[in-house]
Amino acid sequence: MSFAWAKQYEPKSAFTKWIDEKLPVPRLVYNAVGAGYPVPRNLNYMWNFGVLAGFCLMLQIITGVVLAMQYESDTGVAFASVEHIMRNVNWGWALRYGHANGASFFFIVIYLHIFRGLYYSSYKAPREMIWLLGVVIFLLMMATAFMGYVLPWGQMSFWGAKVITGLFGAIPLIGEPLQIWLVGGYAPNDATLSRFFSLHFLLPFVIAGVVILHIWALHIPGSSNPTGVEVKQESDTVPFHPYYTAKDGFGLGVFLIIYAAFVFFLPNVLGHPDNYIEANPLSTPAHIVPEWYFLPFYAILRAFTGDLALFGITLVPAKLLGVIAMFSSILVWFFLPWLDKSPVRSGHYRPLFKKFFWFGLVPCMILLTICGGSPAEEPWVILSQIGTAYYFLHFLVILPIVSQIEVPKPLPFSITEAVLGSDDKPGSTQGGGDKPGKVVKPLPGSDPDGSLAPAE
Repeated sequence: MSFAWAKQYEPKSAFTKWIDEKLPVPRLVYNAVGAGYPVPRNLNYMWNFGVLAGFCLMLQIITGVVLAMQYESDTGVAFASVEHIMRNVNWGWALRYGHANGASFFFIVIYLHIFRGLYYSSYKAPREMIWLLGVVIFLLMMATAFMGYVLPWGQMSFWGAKVITGLFGAIPLIGEPLQIWLVGGYAPNDATLSRFFSLHFLLPFVIAGVVILHIWALHIPGSSNPTGVEVKQESDTVPFHPYYTAKDGFGLGVFLIIYAAFVFFLPNVLGHPDNYIEANPLSTPAHIVPEWYFLPFYAILRAFTGDLALFGITLVPAKLLGVIAMFSSILVWFFLPWLDKSPVRSGHYRPLFKKFFWFGLVPCMILLTICGGSPAEEPWVILSQIGTAYYFLHFLVILPIVSQIEVPKPLPFSITEAVLGSDDKPGSTQGGGDKPGKVVKPLPGSDPDGSLAPAE
């Protein structure tokens, strides 16, 4: 994003000038997260979750690399190696609990980040590529988390791997060979564990690469904001540093307090107790469930209990229908920039969209999460079918129709007007741009021209 009023990086010493000429990393950082990056002045705390997601990724990579130094990817000793880390390695219990709970907190942050994007339509032009790369990151996260769940080689690890890899067998013609190739045999074994360990170690670095592209794409159009109104003038923005570095720092502090409370006082609340039992291929758990962050999609998978048939001929088996629906529930997000035709971005100014979001989509996701963690019996099966039906109706039918028929509320003329207000007294047009007769009261201590430039 290029603004004429953005501050330019100026090296202060001979050394920084030399670095800037040879390897301009300070300039890159300054323009990416410093005073050289103007950001809309009205971002609320829902815009903290991007930074928190980046922190969670770094936390997972660091703790994961250290854990990998002690872990053994062999079915005979994998479970014992995890116990060794917990009991004998210095601070091994903290690393293991930090990594396990870090995955859950990573998904909490990402889900809030996604729901913010859905509510404020962050997928709309000119930010389509940012959204598409975000969905790719989410898919990579799911693959990484699934493979990581298998590594402790507990009961849920083994049977979760057996159930999920078995889904590939539902694909016609190539399903069974693909499943055998992925697993390395007919059931999870040493080959499976070695492959999953390698991929679980590699994929976070792939995610980090896509995150760099995600941030790069963000800096082209700039950040969205709660009003959905694009930046029009200098007074609509403030430098990222120090304003949003301070704000993000506060959010990170709150996050770390909650995260530490789980790691030190509630380390097993978000996990499954059966995973503290060593994997036994001869003993099937009474109720096989994935980690909590997979539950909505697991409910969609299990919602299909009957084959698609015509004249008594099975066209699509129920298992394949469930697999298609589960993957489609995420792939549909790729098409949101073109399914939602509304010219207004923010849900604050879309009354009909807001009702369907808060009283339709959000309860639907909560229902699917509950159903995914419940036994595959009534009433959970019928409830998961209702939730699945509404989920796809929301994105494929309701959202396109609502975007065409709803009458949005009037938008503010500019971000500054939305933040500071305006009146009809004659005078400066600072808040209203080309709109005459609008006066905006500046913030106390701000520059009269609204530049809000930080002191050197």
